[in-house]
Amino acid sequence: MSKRKSAKYKLDRRMGENIWGRPNSPVNKRSYGPGQHGQRRKGKMSDFGLQLRAKQKLKGYYGDVTEKQFKRTYAEASRMKGDTSQNLIGLLERRLDMVVYRAKFAPTIFSARQIVSHGHIYVNGVKCNIASRRIDIGDVISLGSKAKEMALVIEAQGLAERDIPDYVAPDGNEKVQFTRVPKLDEVPYPVTMEPNLVVEFYSR
Repeated sequence: MSKRKSAKYKLDRRMGENIWGRPNSPVNKRSYGPGQHGQRRKGKMSDFGLQLRAKQKLKGYYGDVTEKQFKRTYAEASRMKGDTSQNLIGLLERRLDMVVYRAKFAPTIFSARQIVSHGHIYVNGVKCNIASRRIDIGDVISLGSKAKEMALVIEAQGLAERDIPDYVAPDGNEKVQFTRVPKLDEVPYPVTMEPNLVVEFYSR
């Protein structure tokens, strides 16, 4: 399992955007980058720089999956029929930890990965602790009996800052069904994501 060891909000400050839409992001107070040179005037970014930034932002949003995992997902998206950028988003949204996060079973993507790896999530009634597992249309994701009483889960369900998207259909507070693979404009990103630039980055 990939684990982000560095400070999570450093990514927000480096990008200058509140990537996860959290109220306590440092970007809400300071829009400039981290470190002693953070307030220096920025020069014009090259095409490569824009592509790299788009890749880092998208990869970071999904819990900072490893470069190897992310590149493998891109390669799979490029082999599929249709628009590669839409395919990439579809594959990322089908990760089990992401569906758990979208279902509001966890307050952050990092805590979603944690409750999956600790065995609190069931897929079609079978316990699954692999965060990167790909969910299929029609799969039912539910909370284990212990998870229903966890403070983390109760906190997540009470969050007003985000809603459950319509491709994740809730059945009460403890169960959701993945109904379809979403398109880019259906995914509730707090900031603008540019998967087309990610495709350009990898296809250089």
